[in-house]
Amino acid sequence: MLSFALMVDGLRERKKQRTRETIVTVALELFAERGYQQTTVAEIAEAAEVSKGTVFAYFPSKEDIVFADTAPVCEDLLRQLRDREPDRSAPDVLRSFMGEHASAPDARRLLRERLIAGDAQLRSHYRARLAEIEDAITAAIAEDLGDAPDALRPRLAASAVMAGLSVAKEHARRVRGRSASREEAEAVLDEALAFLEGGLAAVAGRPGAR
Repeated sequence: MLSFALMVDGLRERKKQRTRETIVTVALELFAERGYQQTTVAEIAEAAEVSKGTVFAYFPSKEDIVFADTAPVCEDLLRQLRDREPDRSAPDVLRSFMGEHASAPDARRLLRERLIAGDAQLRSHYRARLAEIEDAITAAIAEDLGDAPDALRPRLAASAVMAGLSVAKEHARRVRGRSASREEAEAVLDEALAFLEGGLAAVAGRPGAR
């Protein structure tokens, strides 16, 4: 009886995942064709062959559809930084995480980037997510340095991390091309994180500015 219940739960979960993926796929297609602001939730629901209520049950807003693929990734990074082992530094976590997720951007990711670049509302949402990640990195680096999260050193280091990762990503695309392999992308990101580790090592033995 228990195995049957588990099977039913599994089927239900797979159906939910298919519905969710369908909504995201058709929404992105409509955004690309008609524009983000010009596409309504009703049109997304019709194309996905579900009700508006179903769309809102999965995604409280259109913004959430655009960020559907990135939100779980961000949550995973936040969790790894928060729950890391005592002997794992913030750069260790970032190196491992970026290695797992480093890849050439596919068509869906490139479309998402174009949508964000072209819409102020989406850019605001994106900046909010980046700020949340930067806060988590700040807290992790502060723990590594023995500083308070609002001290100067961890805040400067976290800002440098965010800028460095952005520069590294653009460098990988520009120099290696959009078909860069995972190994090539990891090499570029590793340079940025090695730079960060060197900077943290240099200040670790000095009294921090409060």
